[in-house]
Amino acid sequence: MIYKIRIILDADDDIFRDLEIESHNSLEDFHNAITQAFGFLGNEMASFYTCDEDWRQDEEIALFDMSESGSNVRLMNETFLEDIMTEKSPKLIYVYDFMNMWTFFVELADIEEKEDGRAYPNVLFSFGELPETPPEKKFEADESAFDFDDTFDSYDDLDFDENWN
Repeated sequence: MIYKIRIILDADDDIFRDLEIESHNSLEDFHNAITQAFGFLGNEMASFYTCDEDWRQDEEIALFDMSESGSNVRLMNETFLEDIMTEKSPKLIYVYDFMNMWTFFVELADIEEKEDGRAYPNVLFSFGELPETPPEKKFEADESAFDFDDTFDSYDDLDFDENWN
């Protein structure tokens, strides 16, 4: 099967690419197709994240396992599109280059039969130019989620020893 997927840069301007790719391809193959479609060199770290219908981030699927002791991180080369993107869960978040945080919304638009003689992955449509620098992100916390106890007027009230270590 062929997945038709729209990848949208998280920016004020409309910048997106429509790709078609075989459903049995790995997320690493999909990552490579995205970097090529947007003109990235492809030499930076990246991750996909599963998410809900409202784009709330969930599980990470990383390009490489960077942990020292071998963790349970899912890896792109071991995860396949058809196992992670379905009609019931059609959305992913893709982050490229963690120093610059290029963030994309990825959404499955259609599933079709493979066409003979057509090469995949294939860029179907390209709209907008990628800016020189990534769009700025406004990371804001929901203040109602934090319940700070303001019972101390100063740190002097905490009775710490100045030379505690």
